[in-house]
Amino acid sequence: MLLKYVSLASLVVLYSLMFIGGYVSAAGLGLSCPDWPLCPNGLLPDKEFFIEWVHRFIAATTGTLIIATTIGVWLNKNSDRKIKITSTLASIFVVTQITLGALVIDTKLHAVLVAIHLGIGILLFAMTLLTAIFAFRMAKAIQARA
Repeated sequence: MLLKYVSLASLVVLYSLMFIGGYVSAAGLGLSCPDWPLCPNGLLPDKEFFIEWVHRFIAATTGTLIIATTIGVWLNKNSDRKIKITSTLASIFVVTQITLGALVIDTKLHAVLVAIHLGIGILLFAMTLLTAIFAFRMAKAIQARA
């Protein structure tokens, strides 16, 4: 069942994003790339913008995977209410995170927005983790019936 692997990939890439996001924050690199969504020089950044560019690239990948997981959940006839709720919330939170990320850059790292960005990130991780757990349980139940 493909859904369990897409949900697991979402979780792993999201964890990587949170790790590098923590590094960006701790190293004071949050404004190293002052434009949003792209850094100066467009798609491929200069060396000075590379870490923040990587953070944004992983964020885009994460968003794509999480939304793909949600679409897969809603298209799967075996999906129950729990996985639909957690995956939908994950998609809502990932869109919120991307929007907050843009606002954090626009407001030059406003402390309240940075804190909200962190809090929503934790909620996003929780919903993505639960979605992956439910996807693996669903795949196991389908396999047991076969």
